[in-house]
Amino acid sequence: MERHLAAIFAADAVGYSRLIRADEEGTLTAFKALQANLIDPKLSEHHGRTVKLMGDGILVEFASVVGAVRAAAEIQKGLAERNAVLPHDKRIEFRAGINLGDVVIDGDDIHGDGVNVATRLEGLATPGGICISEAVYEQVRDRISLRFEDQGLKEVKNIDRPLRVWHWHPDQEAAVEVTAPAEMPPPARPSIAVLPFDNMSGDQEQEYFADGITEDIITEISKVHGLVVISRNSTFTYKKKAVKAQDVCRDLGVRYILEGSVRKAGERVRITAQLIDGRSGGHLWAERYDRGLADIFAVQDDVTERIVRSLEVKLVKGDDACAPRIETDNPEAYDCVLRGREQYRLFSKNGNAAARRLYERAIELDPNYAAAHAALAETYLHDWFAGATEALDRAFDLALKAKDLEPSIPLVYEALGSVHLFKRQHDQALVAARRWVEVEPGNAEAYANLAGILNFAGEPEQVAGLIEKAKRLNPFYPFYYTLYLGQAHLTMHRFREAAAFIKRSVTHNPQHLPSHFYLAATYGQLGETALARDALAEVLRISPDFSIAWVRTIAAYRRTDDLNLLLDGLRKAGLRE
Repeated sequence: MERHLAAIFAADAVGYSRLIRADEEGTLTAFKALQANLIDPKLSEHHGRTVKLMGDGILVEFASVVGAVRAAAEIQKGLAERNAVLPHDKRIEFRAGINLGDVVIDGDDIHGDGVNVATRLEGLATPGGICISEAVYEQVRDRISLRFEDQGLKEVKNIDRPLRVWHWHPDQEAAVEVTAPAEMPPPARPSIAVLPFDNMSGDQEQEYFADGITEDIITEISKVHGLVVISRNSTFTYKKKAVKAQDVCRDLGVRYILEGSVRKAGERVRITAQLIDGRSGGHLWAERYDRGLADIFAVQDDVTERIVRSLEVKLVKGDDACAPRIETDNPEAYDCVLRGREQYRLFSKNGNAAARRLYERAIELDPNYAAAHAALAETYLHDWFAGATEALDRAFDLALKAKDLEPSIPLVYEALGSVHLFKRQHDQALVAARRWVEVEPGNAEAYANLAGILNFAGEPEQVAGLIEKAKRLNPFYPFYYTLYLGQAHLTMHRFREAAAFIKRSVTHNPQHLPSHFYLAATYGQLGETALARDALAEVLRISPDFSIAWVRTIAAYRRTDDLNLLLDGLRKAGLRE
């Protein structure tokens, strides 16, 4: 069943039954006028897709969180202006809720926890107001001028965890410029976002191939020092969405967009690519490639070179993104790596096992395929985290093999950095992490990875600057960016700041074990006994066998005092030896 990340806007009319009883015909006419003259135009302006109308309610899906909040605020302000000249018994008011979450696609409908949370938030809003989840607040807090108030944690029906809720109402603001442009202005350097290429193969099972081509192009242009490149995590939120280049550029803070399509048939592939100026919406260039699968790397190289030329990027010594490359001359091996990447990103036991089989098959087909060795190393790291102690050495051997075969592949240094860290080889881990940044200076994850390793290596004061760089390249950043900030503050004994950041990471990913045990330890150090025990209870719910011994294995601190600070906090939270 297909899933994707979306911003979900849910709203319903307050007192609808009363209005209908008092004046059915007049109420229905007023609702139709509101929909035609206010609601639909605002949803269209901000690229919302109306999923369903439910009498007195509406459910809408957005690719952009900022777009969802802007649309909701403008609708509520429009209603407030209309109601100001009407008698109380004629006023139509809406409550609205917005959530960012995973949704299940069912034809034109959507389902899942992401939708359920949005509808529960709607019920918490005051008439004319908007309630948003913590995940939404983190994305919009620095990008729009609306002042949301923290309502704290709320228990809601059929959601198995409390929700942190933020509320806004037009009455809170004397004058708000909701549509303030360019909250993230493009940087001085050329900047680009690569949108997910459309799968035109007529086969949903070929989706992995179009995604893989997109990701490989992002990786290649991220190697160019003169470019600011938005990460996959952020650009893939627009997958299968009809959006304007100008809006995407405004949301992501870039000047240019690359979009395209992929059609794969047998051993042939057709790729189209268009580079678009986000200011004018005009095309800088467009190209169509009809090639055999064996030429796929040449196509990616040509696209990268055309981007660099068109944006007049000055290459510096060490840039190799435009150098000809052939990772493998076996199309089936490349196909296995793309399929494996899709399975690995499920981050599940079965997905990891399926990815390993595909990577191993790629190596059988081409024993010198470095990317397959590096990717296979990642699957063994996944096993090590799950408790397979011998898997760390296997991951190390595979990463070294990949480096020997092709030292310019970024994934090599991602794997090596992690292996060295958990082997407590901190200096080597830092060398690998810094080399990843050198090889791929446009990759947000390279900076975040270096930040995480620096904290464990005893340099927590460097974390915040690196995370800010990562967030600029990945505006819709994942939960662990705020976790890394919280871990750094904990190491520096700034417990209040640590708790604030770690709570955000828990909100973004409630099932992530380290976020919960770091939160428990931080509350323990603060002396917040009840909160510490609640956080520890969540740890034990997720992992009943959680123990001090496991923390010693996973918390790879160089300095004994840093490890002891964490363990002491967990003991204060009530964790036994």
